[in-house]
Amino acid sequence: MAEALLDISGLAKAYGALHVTAGVDLAVRPGEIHALIGPNGAGKTTLVGQIAGEVMPDAGTISFDGADITRLPVHRRARLGLARAFQITSIFPRFTALEHAALAVMAARGRTFRMLRPAASDRAAREEAARLLDEVGLGARAGVAAAALSHGEKRALELAMALAARPRLMLLDEPMAGTGPAESAAMVALLTRLKGRCAILLVEHDMDAVFRLADRISVLVNGRIIACGTPDAVRADAAVRAAYLGDGE
Repeated sequence: MAEALLDISGLAKAYGALHVTAGVDLAVRPGEIHALIGPNGAGKTTLVGQIAGEVMPDAGTISFDGADITRLPVHRRARLGLARAFQITSIFPRFTALEHAALAVMAARGRTFRMLRPAASDRAAREEAARLLDEVGLGARAGVAAAALSHGEKRALELAMALAARPRLMLLDEPMAGTGPAESAAMVALLTRLKGRCAILLVEHDMDAVFRLADRISVLVNGRIIACGTPDAVRADAAVRAAYLGDGE
């Protein structure tokens, strides 16, 4: 069994009397897709925020590749190889897909510039950006303004931008949210292609996608992990069925 890339122990966060995470233990192995599922209000977003460094825990530890990163800021975690894609995609509507990806490439290299447009004239950045767009299925849409991309294409663009940092672990927050059947299927196919390239912690409500993609699944209910295992084991777990999946799942 591979040693964990991300190892969380006893993670806790409370806002007054509300315990959002309550002693969470979670491990993500190198190269795996590890799904985090649970009902609304279970604490998933707060947990991902703690992993990314946006929310400081009250207790517990977060280790990444054996190093304690519990108190590190977001940018230092990013340098170690943690990348997060958000549920709500942030774009510059008038910039093309290629310009977005080139900006992400330049940022990953630590390049600084006074204006955003220089990314369009950086040949090496544009070549790397074009390769990333091809990888996520947007090669033919490179010259299209982000505002004209479909919702699913915007999610794919966000993944290309996250990949520019060459992450070792990506935190994906509901990449299928708001997509139709065709776009959801395209995202599943994309994540399948990325499998093994880096570890992915996937927060997702689309159970069909989860059970198709995940190597392992952790179930968060009321701030606690109530089960963790293979998709078949989690699907068969009586506590999970009672708390989340339901008898018809």
